[in-house]
Amino acid sequence: MSKLMIALFVAAGLGVAGLAVAEDYSLKNTSAPMTRDSYALAKKNADAQYKIDTEACSSLSGNARDICVAEAKGRDNVTKAEAEAAYENTPKARQGARVARAQATYDVSVEKCDDLAGNPKDVCVKEAKAGLVKGKADAKVDRVTADTRQEAGAKQAEARKDANADKRDAEYKVAIEKCDALAGPTKDACVSNAKVEYGKS
Repeated sequence: MSKLMIALFVAAGLGVAGLAVAEDYSLKNTSAPMTRDSYALAKKNADAQYKIDTEACSSLSGNARDICVAEAKGRDNVTKAEAEAAYENTPKARQGARVARAQATYDVSVEKCDDLAGNPKDVCVKEAKAGLVKGKADAKVDRVTADTRQEAGAKQAEARKDANADKRDAEYKVAIEKCDALAGPTKDACVSNAKVEYGKS
């Protein structure tokens, strides 16, 4: 089998492994921000799980141990970043969680590359780096998109408020104009009612 074929098989295997790691680090979908107590508990649980995971790695040796430790660190960092994203509930915090996930995937992939040598190892490392760059870039695009949506939403809300005020003013002027056709106490009552209805003093 040619070196090229071996490199392709290795690259395909690492690509599948990278996807599995990325899925393992998926950001949990939360509809409401996390409370401070829940955030503190999530970090405490992450620390406890990290200790368990690293102790499990101690029975391994060589690169298998390095991979195990990288996976444990990755899970710890991602869990904490996701907890922070849920607590902060901002596009920037969600970006941080996605970057943590990309970094964890990269760290594990690079450790797995250590099992290779020569060009296959170089290709493996370059692919891991490309995955990291892509993950960071995608996270940035998503944050900018979310920021833009928030800004656009605020501007739309302000425009709606201004438009509603303009409409009410126009309707008030129509009501007052209708009152002008009346006279005496009837006109006074009409004007008074229009002021109450349209919030004018």
